[in-house]
Amino acid sequence: MGDVQINMISANKLQSMSTMDKIRLILDDVSKGRIVILEKGLDPREEAQLIEHTMLKIRDSQFYGIEIQSYPRSPSPWSILRRDGNRLTVIGPADRMKTVKRERDVIEAIIS
Repeated sequence: MGDVQINMISANKLQSMSTMDKIRLILDDVSKGRIVILEKGLDPREEAQLIEHTMLKIRDSQFYGIEIQSYPRSPSPWSILRRDGNRLTVIGPADRMKTVKRERDVIEAIIS
């Protein structure tokens, strides 16, 4: 089994980046086999764009896609109106990361 590199990105760094910069950072790291952990997850619009760009990357290369799991945001209507992102988010290459269990405060994953 090879080494697994994990990149943890702080909420402060994410706040200073545009949506495209975040997507580019995530896809560049994940396509190199790295696991990316975001201290503050993407908002729903950013997450949809990440999935869209992932699908384009799959078509154009040997990239197998991403596995993404997040702790859900609070269910309050205010958080939806403010477009709050999820809490911590884990993103990895689909061919190396498999989610075993996801609950409100626990994400278990196997990385091979």
